[in-house]
Amino acid sequence: MSEGQQKAYAASEGKYLLLSFWASYDAQSRMLNASLSNALRKSARDNVEMVSVSFDTYRSVFEETVRKDRIVTPACFVETAGENSELYKDFGLHKGFGNYLLDDAGVIVAKNISATELSAYLD
Repeated sequence: MSEGQQKAYAASEGKYLLLSFWASYDAQSRMLNASLSNALRKSARDNVEMVSVSFDTYRSVFEETVRKDRIVTPACFVETAGENSELYKDFGLHKGFGNYLLDDAGVIVAKNISATELSAYLD
């Protein structure tokens, strides 16, 4: 990711941005996304903004998965272009889905972290 792209994905001042990329057909990414979302929801932390992006090609599948997984995040999106989307290409997701933790300058400070690792990292 270029420096310009990193700044485009920067969080608000003093906050972290957690970008979580997943798809309902990819069990590992789906479980990790749900785990991160639930951990942040149960946490008292207000210094992490999570953006969850699904690459399901059908909005109905995405909506049902979000409902079943109880994803409660103000920023949960579906990219129905899937593997053909620019976002998919920008983050090199052809190597697999994952997540990125960015600081308020847009610098990646962690990649593919679990909910436990996220809590430990932010403490």
